[in-house]
Amino acid sequence: MPTINAYAAPSANDALVPTTIETREVGPADVRIAIAYAGICHSDIHTARDEWGGTRYPVVPGHEIAGTVSEIGSEVTKYQVGDRVGVGCFVDSCRECEPCLLGQEQYCEKGNVGTYNAIGADGKPTTGGYAQEVVVDANYVLRIPDSLSLDVAAPLLCAGITTYSPLRHWGAGPGKRVAVIGLGGLGHVGVKIAHAMGAEVSVISQSLKKMEDGLRLGASNYYATDDPDTFKTLRGKFDLILNTVSANFDINKYMSMLAINGTLVELGLPEKPISVRAFSLVANRRSLAGSMIGGIAETQEMLDFCAEHNIGAEIEVISADQINEAYERVVASDVRYRFVIDNSTL
Repeated sequence: MPTINAYAAPSANDALVPTTIETREVGPADVRIAIAYAGICHSDIHTARDEWGGTRYPVVPGHEIAGTVSEIGSEVTKYQVGDRVGVGCFVDSCRECEPCLLGQEQYCEKGNVGTYNAIGADGKPTTGGYAQEVVVDANYVLRIPDSLSLDVAAPLLCAGITTYSPLRHWGAGPGKRVAVIGLGGLGHVGVKIAHAMGAEVSVISQSLKKMEDGLRLGASNYYATDDPDTFKTLRGKFDLILNTVSANFDINKYMSMLAINGTLVELGLPEKPISVRAFSLVANRRSLAGSMIGGIAETQEMLDFCAEHNIGAEIEVISADQINEAYERVVASDVRYRFVIDNSTL
């Protein structure tokens, strides 16, 4: 099997280190992808540090992958060598359950196969985008439109679809008032997409430090929760709120911002359970919901939408030897707004 360069976490307490890994041979239905760029998602950090439990070491993170096809299997007709492609958060699913048949593979009843830190159909651990190459079943590969640069497209494979899917599902568009809690790696893309869909977009942040960015990215309004009047001002204002942060806070305060029949969608994954008062739901017939990435067809739809509207992530490109520094900066919220690894430096 081919041997390639990669960066891996050897344990929960160790920094990521350069290493070599073996990639599987290209099967009849597979494509081999030469990875050009890989985004750093906070999920990578949680997994590398075993903060969610269940990490298989050594682990090669990365599920925001953009590159070009370098080899195709004998049965592959959808892609050709040289095509610009991407890989998101999963690389396989059962293909038989109701969610899979509905194109919602992210909710596969048997569990989708994660791009990394999972066990593939061959019984071996999957490896992610912090590597020179990856071999993936062609059915789980996305086409990146020519008008999207690969570096700004990479984060769309997670951050883009994570925000696009709920915005589409809950009908963001003209006449809808959408709020995005947090202007970070997820939130900044959500603002761009909601604005492109035609919604009136507001950002709710801890302070006004990023207000100039928020307005530039498409928000019409920007509110700071360090102003105690904010929660009074925004009572009953929004049809849809996306919570993109993972910090635990009093969700009831934000539920009060929902208009009648409004929905707050959890996208972040806070460490502790969310505590919701019944009155926060029954008042205005509000809903609290969750959403997780999107299926393959919807992810392709998202990429095409972003290409049509010239939407890419706001990125800082780094070399592979800066990964550990980037991890610390992500944890400290010191990035505007997504780190992307230049895989030519591996």
